[in-house]
Amino acid sequence: MTKGKKRGPKYDKIIDAAVKVIAEHGYHQAQVSKIAKAAGVADGTIYLYFKNKEDLLISLFQKKMGSFIEKTEMEILLQKSPDEMLLSLIQMHFKQLSEDYDLAIVTQLELRQTNKQLRAKIGDVLKRYLALVDSILQKGKESSVFDESLDIRLARQMIFGTLDETVTNWVMNDHKFDLVALAKPIHRLLINGLSNK
Repeated sequence: MTKGKKRGPKYDKIIDAAVKVIAEHGYHQAQVSKIAKAAGVADGTIYLYFKNKEDLLISLFQKKMGSFIEKTEMEILLQKSPDEMLLSLIQMHFKQLSEDYDLAIVTQLELRQTNKQLRAKIGDVLKRYLALVDSILQKGKESSVFDESLDIRLARQMIFGTLDETVTNWVMNDHKFDLVALAKPIHRLLINGLSNK
């Protein structure tokens, strides 16, 4: 997505500044000049790293979501059963977004307001995360922990939709409740629907 320029401290500063500015002002009001000022760089510097504001938004999502997925994958590798893997995925989803409220605003609210073409590119980034959910469900089916007749696509939509809506609700309520504390009850609810009983 970026022009192939080197990534480094300035690139990271611009990405972090973009998250803050978009969270505070909204994507459409987040001018490149505001992002540059927040990053402590000249306006023109942004264009050394990104083609335009849309490219910056996609790059931001790729970088932040890439890190989000890597951390989640590492936690899941520590778990033995599909049941524990699913709990770990839910906990990491909530933990990472609760630790970065600005990023939560951007992912839950601002990314939804972008144009269709941009949403498609964001959807491409999400595929890796959804594949992670699929792998947990597949392991659960193969080990008979989850119902063998489970429709993985439908179950993935149910899981992702539940997590996504819970985080959106938390954002819309100005993070007034403990998001991470909901991981276990949501896990229990999902497991009851997935388990082989």
